[in-house]
Formats: sequence, C-alpha cells, structure tokens
Amino acid sequence: MKAPNTVNHLVMVDPGRVPGRHLVPVCGEDEAAKGEVTAILESFGWPSEAVIDLGGIPAARGTEMYVPLWLCLSGTLGTGNLNISVQTA
Repeated sequence: MKAPNTVNHLVMVDPGRVPGRHLVPVCGEDEAAKGEVTAILESFGWPSEAVIDLGGIPAARGTEMYVPLWLCLSGTLGTGNLNISVQTA
C-alpha cells in the first residue's frame, strides 16, 4: 500500500491548504487496505473523486519518482502547500 506521496503532511491532513481541485494517488495489492486509506483521506477532507487508485504496487514507483519534482517545486515556490492536478479531455 502506497499513499500519499504527492503532498506534505500538512496538505495530507488538510487538503484545503491548496486551493482548487487536486489529487492524491493510492496504489497497492490489498483492496481492503486501499479502501481503509481512502476512508482516512476522506475523513481529512479529500473528496472521493480526488483519491485516484493507480492500481497495484508497481505504480508506487511512479509516485516515489514525483518526490524530486515536488522538492524542486517546493524550493522554487517557497512553500510545501502544493500538489498536482490532472486535467483530462
């Protein structure tokens, strides 16, 4: 089970720190565990449509690779209150 690698701890427990629609990915092999994590995220204020299930644990590598970009963005913007948003057509 892997979640949420795209935000710091403050945004994880208070997604409203970042305005607008943004996402939190989860992944793992245990569907029950993903359900529990999703429920926890929803209790923090994440809307259910913002919790994106990326599938099995191999997807964890993708979220881990986001961390270097997050560090660059955080340093450049001077804040850890940031996250990703994905727009689809």
